[in-house]
Amino acid sequence: MARRMTGNGNGNGNGHRATPAERLAEVGEKVRGSQAWASIFRPGSIFRKGYTDSPRNRSYVVMNSLIYHLHPVKVKRHAVKVSYTLCLGGLSFFLFLLLTVTGIFLMFFYRPTTAQAWNDIQTLETSITFGLLVRNMHRWAAHLMVLSVFLHMSRVFYHGAYKPPREFNWVIGVILLTLTLLLSFTGYLLPWDQLALWAVTVGTNMMGYTPVFGSQVRFVLLGGVEIGGETLLRWYVLHVLMLPFVIVIFMAIHFWRVRKDGGISGPL
Repeated sequence: MARRMTGNGNGNGNGHRATPAERLAEVGEKVRGSQAWASIFRPGSIFRKGYTDSPRNRSYVVMNSLIYHLHPVKVKRHAVKVSYTLCLGGLSFFLFLLLTVTGIFLMFFYRPTTAQAWNDIQTLETSITFGLLVRNMHRWAAHLMVLSVFLHMSRVFYHGAYKPPREFNWVIGVILLTLTLLLSFTGYLLPWDQLALWAVTVGTNMMGYTPVFGSQVRFVLLGGVEIGGETLLRWYVLHVLMLPFVIVIFMAIHFWRVRKDGGISGPL
């Protein structure tokens, strides 16, 4: 006499044994309906249980997603062409990420002291696996980032993308260009060679001639009256902590304003 199937998870109560795919789908439905899952994915997400394709839910997907929310609802057709923007803004951001990754690698082998800085650079280039490659990637990415940010701002200027309502974002872009130059200049001293020492000497002497507070700025940057160990430590902190932190804040504001001002580009 055949045994009747029951609905205990191995079947559906009608004599049909559930397949592995059906059991997996059932487990997936239970997980998507759990409180833990609902706390992670907000209402309207395609990962939520019971999601249906509707204008309301599509709006929820855009509003509740960081990636989608970075983009405006509508953009001009010419603004998404590579030949119009040349992807200079995205390239600048990519180079900043590359500098961050390679910079963290270099920090493992570098000590910001006058006794060790030069030796650590030489050891990095001659004894560390891929050390010379990563350092050159960091150096060339820094040069390219300065160039790409400058070209990006030139493209914005000549295309009139700085006009209302984007004038505030243009100011943010000028600040980011200044911070990029400072980031490149502070990294110039870290190898602690003759080229770096004389370049920083010339740069800080020029700062000293700034009206009113030039001498105070020079003293703060040098940590004294001449370049020494305090200078190297201060510029190292500026290069790896303070300036990147400030740049990330202004980049977040820049991206947000691009989103709120109607897209990545202005009028032709």
